[in-house]
Amino acid sequence: MRTPVKAHLSVFLANLIFSVNFSVVKFITPVFIKPFGLNVIRVLVTSSLLWIGFLISSPEKKLEKKHMGRLILCAITGVTINQLLFIKGLSITYSTHASLLMLCTPVLITAIAFFMLRERINFFRILGLILGITGATLLIFTGERTGSGKDILFGDTLIMLNAISYSFYFVLAKPLLQVYTPVQIQRWVFTIGGILILPFGWNEFIAVDWNALQFKHWGALAFVVLGATYIAYLLNAYALQHLKASATGSYMYTQPFFAGLVAYFFLDEPFPPIKFVAALLIMAGVFLVNKKTTKPIGIRI
Repeated sequence: MRTPVKAHLSVFLANLIFSVNFSVVKFITPVFIKPFGLNVIRVLVTSSLLWIGFLISSPEKKLEKKHMGRLILCAITGVTINQLLFIKGLSITYSTHASLLMLCTPVLITAIAFFMLRERINFFRILGLILGITGATLLIFTGERTGSGKDILFGDTLIMLNAISYSFYFVLAKPLLQVYTPVQIQRWVFTIGGILILPFGWNEFIAVDWNALQFKHWGALAFVVLGATYIAYLLNAYALQHLKASATGSYMYTQPFFAGLVAYFFLDEPFPPIKFVAALLIMAGVFLVNKKTTKPIGIRI
């Protein structure tokens, strides 16, 4: 299988996992595990798995001092701020609000990549962004709100700040992934970011009543920690290594579609024709953002 195909499949699967994660997170937090305590579990387990992999793998390229500053920024934006604000925001707002606000991320990635990485913005990419936003917004507003959100405005604000932080992480990590492997970058990002998370979440972590967790709660926790953190982050990093930051970010438009399908098959929620229309718009948007052009159209600085 060609590398570009594997990269697209990786980011596709990562966003499928992330879309399911919206509902799974609210199943265990804040009732069973407080948001910041869940963050500690995520980074501790993921960091441990990445270091175990390092100990049994072949030697890798040594980190250069000139890259340490960017690596620390990746840890702060991609793990510390991202993890803390996303879980906390999702725990106090509606999952549909979170899904809608996270749609800002691909737009922010494209804009940031334009200024920081000099990525070209052409007609197809602009049209793709418009179609993606239109389809995802249509899909979200045709569904019912779920969740028991409180202090919605504060939760929405945290989710929006998380989207901004994650967008910067995407763009900051791109140059590093041209030098180092995705696993190596993720190991250091989670190690540094995890250390910074500990002061915020340690008290909530040690307060978890593990005996109160049933099998279904352990299953949900495993999905959040292993699936939506360890596996999904590695898949995204691999895709980002081989695709443009804006192209990788555009796949976030598919998350509402995936979430709708999961709800239809496993929660018996309706999937009316309007959602298929929205899905087509989303897929068209992703296609156009990733479309390669032979003519030098567009804007570049």
